[in-house]
Amino acid sequence: MNVHSNPEMDPSGFVVLADFVPSVIQEIRYYSTYNFIGERIDGYEEPCALITKEAARALKAVSSELLVRGYRLKVFDAYRPAPAVRQFVLWGIEDTDIRMKPYFYPSLEKQELFKKGYIAGKSSHSRGSAVDLTLFDMNSGRELDMGSPFDLFSEVSHPDCRSITDEQFENRMLLQGAMLRCGFEPIDCEWWHFMLKDEPYPDTYFEFPVSAEYLRK
Repeated sequence: MNVHSNPEMDPSGFVVLADFVPSVIQEIRYYSTYNFIGERIDGYEEPCALITKEAARALKAVSSELLVRGYRLKVFDAYRPAPAVRQFVLWGIEDTDIRMKPYFYPSLEKQELFKKGYIAGKSSHSRGSAVDLTLFDMNSGRELDMGSPFDLFSEVSHPDCRSITDEQFENRMLLQGAMLRCGFEPIDCEWWHFMLKDEPYPDTYFEFPVSAEYLRK
């Protein structure tokens, strides 16, 4: 058992998602440089998804439901350390770098990302029970077309946007329906983001790194 004097550094309630959902595909964007800032984000030491045990069990149920329908879960982010969120905020306030603007926020100024709720000063991801994900179609060998890519900060990414095709909207609802049935809640501005309704740490914003090795200490 991990014993940590600082609860924000205690990973004992967390697991490596792939241990619970072996079929999960992981593309941890904040470990890579392909994200809205354009560099690896603070706290991402390994390209793996960590999440609370409760959220992992719920995602296992989602995966089981969708696997029989021919889909695998593809995760872009799960637990996000609080230092990563602080980096987002500092970037928004101070940094003049907008190199990734054409890819992630083409129609917005970076300061608007906070005003419109795309980036928050504190993130539900840091409480450990939120996940950003899409569906991978095993028949076609590619992601389902959701009408906008992950982390496109635009109204077209709102789950209820109807300026996309019927098929794209149905794909969003396929993902959302499975997530809701298994205990997750959506948000109104990102089709890919869900949070466990009965999250185990509603008031704790964890600081420890995204590292499977850290969990095993």
